[in-house]
Amino acid sequence: MKKLFLSLLLIILLGNSVFAQSTFLNDSIHPLKYNLSQFGSETWEFVKSPLKWNAGDFLKIGVAGAGTFLLMKTVDQPVRDVVLKNNSVNYNSVPIEAGRIWGELYMPIVLFTGFGLHSVLTGDISTRKIAYEVGQASIYGGIITYILKYGIGRARPYVKEGTSSYRPFYSFFSDDRHSFPGGHNVAGFILSTVLSRNAKPIWLKILAYVPAALTFVSRVYQDKHWTSDELAGSALGFAIATWVVNHHENQKTTVTTGSTMMPLSFSIIF
Repeated sequence: MKKLFLSLLLIILLGNSVFAQSTFLNDSIHPLKYNLSQFGSETWEFVKSPLKWNAGDFLKIGVAGAGTFLLMKTVDQPVRDVVLKNNSVNYNSVPIEAGRIWGELYMPIVLFTGFGLHSVLTGDISTRKIAYEVGQASIYGGIITYILKYGIGRARPYVKEGTSSYRPFYSFFSDDRHSFPGGHNVAGFILSTVLSRNAKPIWLKILAYVPAALTFVSRVYQDKHWTSDELAGSALGFAIATWVVNHHENQKTTVTTGSTMMPLSFSIIF
C-alpha cells in the first residue's frame, strides 16, 4: 500500500515538474494542454461518468461480472492445481518475470518520465499526450484498485483458504487479503492500452498487448492471484485507459471540427 501511494505521489510531482514547461511546446495550436489544470477538470468528469452510463454500459459491466463469477466457481481452483504442478521449473523465467515487471507500480513512473522528458526536449505533443495518459489512468486505476481490494478482502491463493475466502475491510495493509482485483494486471493493461491506442500501425497496436498478456499469466503462474482476479484486473485497466484516451480523442475532434466550421468563433471546451 505504501508503494502505491509513493508511486502516485511521484507521478503527480513529476507531472507538475515536466508539464509545467508548457510554453516550451507548441500548445497554442493544440486543443489540449495535458497539464494539471486539465487533470483536475477531467478527474471530476471521471468521477461523474457513472451517472452517464447507458444500457449498453451496464450490460458490459453485467457480462464482465458474470464472467468473473463463473471463473471463480469453475476455473480458479483447477487452474491453480495445474499451475502448482508445473510452476517450479519456470517460476523465474524471463517471460514470467517480464510479465511481473510490466505490472509493477514503478512501470507507470518509468513510462511517464520517459515520454514526458521526450516531449519537453523535442516539443513533441504526441509523446506528451502518452505520458499524460499513462499518469492519469494509472492514478485512477491505483486508487480504484486498492479501494476494491480493501473492500472485498479476498484471500490470495497462497494463503490456502480456497477460492471463496473473503474478509471485507480486514486490513488496509495486509497484502494477503488483497487478491481481487489483480493490481499488476490493472497497471499492465492500462499501460498496454494507452500505448496501443496511440500507436499507428496495426501490428504495433497488437504488439503493445503482449506485455499485458504476460502479466496476466505471470501473476497466476507465480500463485499471487486467481484467474478471476486477473480477468477483473484486465477489464478494469482496459476500461480506465479507454475512458482516458477516448475523452481526449473526443475533445480534440470536437475542437477541430468547431474550428473548421466556424474559424472566427474557435473555442476550447474547458
